[in-house]
Amino acid sequence: MEPDFLIRLILLLPLAGALINGVVPLFQARLRTRETLIGTIGTTVVAVPFLLTLYLFLTYGGDPIVADFYTWMAAGDLDLSFAYRVDELSLIMTLVVTGVGGVIHLYSIGYMHGDEGYWRFFAYLNLFIFAMLNLVLANNLPVLFLGWEGVGLCSYLLIGFWYTDLSNSSAANKAFIVNRIGDVAFLVAMFLVFRELGTLSFDVVLAQGPDLPTATLNWIVFLFFLGATGKSAQIPLFVWLPDAMAGPTPVSALIHAATMVTSGLYLLARLSALVLSAPVVMAIIAVTGAATALMAATIAVAQTDIKRVLAYSTVSQLGYMFMAAGVGAFFVSIFHVVTHAFFKACLFLGSGSVIHGMEEVEHSLEQDGQDVEDFDPQDMRTMGGLKEYMPATSTTYLLATLAISGIPLTAGFFSKDEILFKAFEFGYAGHGYAWAVWAVGVLTALLTAFYMMRSYVLTFEGEPRWSASDRHEPHESPSSMTIPLWTLGVLSLVGGFIGLPAVIQGGDWNWIHHYLGAEYGGPVAEASLHGHVPLALEWGLIGLSSAIALGTVYYTWAVYSAQGLEYDAFLQTRLAGLYRTWQDKYYWDDFYENVVVETVIDGVGRKAFAAFDTNVVDGAVNGVARLAQKASALLRLTQTGVVQNYALSLVLGVVLVIGLMLFGL
Repeated sequence: MEPDFLIRLILLLPLAGALINGVVPLFQARLRTRETLIGTIGTTVVAVPFLLTLYLFLTYGGDPIVADFYTWMAAGDLDLSFAYRVDELSLIMTLVVTGVGGVIHLYSIGYMHGDEGYWRFFAYLNLFIFAMLNLVLANNLPVLFLGWEGVGLCSYLLIGFWYTDLSNSSAANKAFIVNRIGDVAFLVAMFLVFRELGTLSFDVVLAQGPDLPTATLNWIVFLFFLGATGKSAQIPLFVWLPDAMAGPTPVSALIHAATMVTSGLYLLARLSALVLSAPVVMAIIAVTGAATALMAATIAVAQTDIKRVLAYSTVSQLGYMFMAAGVGAFFVSIFHVVTHAFFKACLFLGSGSVIHGMEEVEHSLEQDGQDVEDFDPQDMRTMGGLKEYMPATSTTYLLATLAISGIPLTAGFFSKDEILFKAFEFGYAGHGYAWAVWAVGVLTALLTAFYMMRSYVLTFEGEPRWSASDRHEPHESPSSMTIPLWTLGVLSLVGGFIGLPAVIQGGDWNWIHHYLGAEYGGPVAEASLHGHVPLALEWGLIGLSSAIALGTVYYTWAVYSAQGLEYDAFLQTRLAGLYRTWQDKYYWDDFYENVVVETVIDGVGRKAFAAFDTNVVDGAVNGVARLAQKASALLRLTQTGVVQNYALSLVLGVVLVIGLMLFGL
């Protein structure tokens, strides 16, 4: 089959699924309850593009494939086409989006069972995949931006899916508004690129962009980075992502693991040649990533909501990816995007399975007439002992926990260790700030192992902290939910072998480096370093990472198995104000609410523009209305109801037309 045709299918099948599931039930209400049909269509239109992408991946010859479908707009020097690009980077990202996305769709069949908006949910999911595919396959910045905005719109629809709950609607609004800030920066960066180069095609931008004047290039890269901080939840625009868990759990998995939050990293990797030419901005990227990683990890330590722990974990892991980009290791950031998609999707879907089971407990307690007002099915303090009742969920959650903690030979170990090594190597080559980035990365790795093992033990180990009678027992989720968990759990173990470290003298076993790296003919550039870390020291760094992961996981398992929530109380007492700061998320939300919203927008903004709004904006609208009113009053005078007057008007009209014709007017 021709690549152009395959690309069309990969793009259009999810769109077709969105239209079928989203439009047809509007006119055929009986189809809204056909869950098997809707779920099958929704999952198939994502699974088939995965298989088609896998075919392209296996048959790819090494030369980029560009499919230029048609001209979007042409005006002066501006010539935009709907053009899509298949190369090593877009193939990796498309496999992740459709592969992990397809697994999440399959999981949703069981998770969303019985929801009255079932059909609408799958339509939104399919539309999300369509938008993300446009983003990762685009061959120019405008098409990428369409996908960029599309995932923003779909995230708004999915986060606020249960819109009757005002907190969900607020979370959706927050995500939409915060992302617009980054999107403005993205637009300005595109305008600068077009002003300087006269095109927005990646081929020209990547070839000529690095030769732009230093100041201009720095601004372009910095503005693209600001856009990435919005989508990929970095300081200061990260505040939307923890609240995104308000949507159904499959939405959290899709946003946090496979789609939206990876957009910023993909953008930097695609433009890696430009980023490498702006070393000052690279330092800002690395420091911002390190600060975000550490901040989010400390917040996760103090959270009790299982999905909120995972949400801040995502922010922290995204910080790791930006650390890699900031030290010029873009292929490593993509490597961590891949492994993170496996274990974070597994963790979120596992938490959804847990919540599903705890909701059964809540329902049975309510039927028994017990007070469930304070019972929260997402609060780990109400859980415990679930391993006995949900063995598949507990095992897969543990596998993903070990992976994200960096236990040796798991997927997270290889990608996270590579990030830390690249930061260390960058410092070793003379870039002083990289030492601090590396140190923060090591500390964050320790905290990650701690809070993730804490979440596992509090949820699945120990004695139940709920009424554990036969009537109140939770049950394992159906196979439509556990099969995706097992799939992702296995990938969390073995997925890292695509990026083995080059620790054997004279050998390089890092497949993803060879596949993506520009020095091997791939599309992702890499920093050129003058100094290299000795082999013995590299082994020492691997040993340090392994010791931190194993030691922290064992310690956390031991103290929480023995003390449970008492150890949380001990930390709260011992760390006092610091722990409260973590619980309150460093007061970021308070800052935005009190300073940005109330003071700047509601206070200064409204007062400064009140007169303009009243006199100009409202005045223009009201003026048009008054003009129409007066004009209609004048016209009303001609409507006398007397036939003779109407006949006279016709005669005068005929005379006027004849006169104009006679005088040649």
